[in-house]
Amino acid sequence: QVQLVESGGGLVQAGGSLILSCAASGRTFSNYAAGWFRQAPGKEREFVAAISWSGGTTSYTDSVKGRFTIGRNNANNMLFLQMNSLKPEDTAVYYCAARASRGVGYARDEYNYWGQGTQVTVSS
Repeated sequence: QVQLVESGGGLVQAGGSLILSCAASGRTFSNYAAGWFRQAPGKEREFVAAISWSGGTTSYTDSVKGRFTIGRNNANNMLFLQMNSLKPEDTAVYYCAARASRGVGYARDEYNYWGQGTQVTVSS
């Protein structure tokens, strides 16, 4: 089992920045690829970004490319999402997730473990 706890969400004005963190515990986090998803009210949970077990491979949904950066620190069992140039359409609950594989994953059902989510609200 891997337990995931997100933090760092909040209210920010459009154009601002936030850093989301996800603390992992349980099994060795470096054995897992990880990712961030988000869910806006009335919408499906969608893929945002993913990172391989080593951090050597990353992937992003088109709408956040160039604005968001995913990173990880396996020594401290942490996953991060740096979000810059935030837009009102980025408003959502953001979830970190881990998958029992070393390569990046894009679909919700590729991930085995989920955090409880953290709210990000971007005002216009």
